[in-house]
Amino acid sequence: MQLAPLRIGPVTLARPVVLAPMAGVTNLPFRLLAKEQGVGLVCSETLSARGIVEGGEKTHKMASRTHEEGPMAAQIFGCDPEILAEAASLLEAKGIDILDINFGCPVSKFVRSFAGAVLMREPDKIRRIVTAVRSRIRIPLTVKMRSGWDAASINAPEIAHIAEDCGADAISIHPRTRAQAYTGRADWRVTAEVVRRVRIPVIGNGDITSPEKALQLLEETGCAGVMIGRGALGNPWIFSQVRDFLEKGSYDPAGPPPGERRALMLRHLDALIDFTGNEVAAVRVMRKHFAWYTKGLPGGALFRDAINQIETRAEVVEIIEKFFDRLHVGRAAWGPS
Repeated sequence: MQLAPLRIGPVTLARPVVLAPMAGVTNLPFRLLAKEQGVGLVCSETLSARGIVEGGEKTHKMASRTHEEGPMAAQIFGCDPEILAEAASLLEAKGIDILDINFGCPVSKFVRSFAGAVLMREPDKIRRIVTAVRSRIRIPLTVKMRSGWDAASINAPEIAHIAEDCGADAISIHPRTRAQAYTGRADWRVTAEVVRRVRIPVIGNGDITSPEKALQLLEETGCAGVMIGRGALGNPWIFSQVRDFLEKGSYDPAGPPPGERRALMLRHLDALIDFTGNEVAAVRVMRKHFAWYTKGLPGGALFRDAINQIETRAEVVEIIEKFFDRLHVGRAAWGPS
């Protein structure tokens, strides 16, 4: 399949494959790993617009951009049009390439603060938000949405049209309702309907767990690009596999050998320690990543039990080395000798 570059306003992505924003995951170290694997666009964690405006150090650090990861999008959430617009302006000044607004997160704390997917119930509010943000920034503006609030209110095509009318340069859609959260299947028919409704690029998201799924989404919906989120957890190699499959027609389904996986896990840990400046905090965050990296490997459950009990880099290295050494000699399980 011959893929055209994806243009979002004046920004051109050489490859139409995007890393989805994920809270607690898509920090700088993870974005750089995805970039190494050939992703076309990376995105920050979901950032509080109010936190940006009020100058929260943690929030601003989450939005930091490096030369190596460009182009980079930053996603903001909130419900006040003026605060969202001010946050967007501040992020533009920090050098962000694309600004994205979250209209899709189903998590309860977002909904309780009248942000994320709850806004799918308020088309007029979305119109005011997109208009306000568009008026304050020159960089490309995108929005990420769900199908709707529930099965009785599938309104993504309507919301997409509103976003386009108010100046959005592209739309990404995860075609599950807020009521579904992450259960059931993504309904790509809704994505196809959004593609038919607007003239701006549509990026499809949801259930992209393999290169074959990425191609299927492109062919069935006519969308301009694919966005991968949970499919990249513990598997940043999915981006190089998708790249190879879409551009060359084939890829290595085996993924990286154990030695490469081990090296990347340790490199990820070290990068996160450097980024946070706190070894214990970084190790605790990495526990979930270690679980994802070892999912499906022999002895993975015992490894994860052990890794969840430790808090220092030295202990992590010892456990990881022991785990992969046993894999190398064909041991079926990990555990005490």
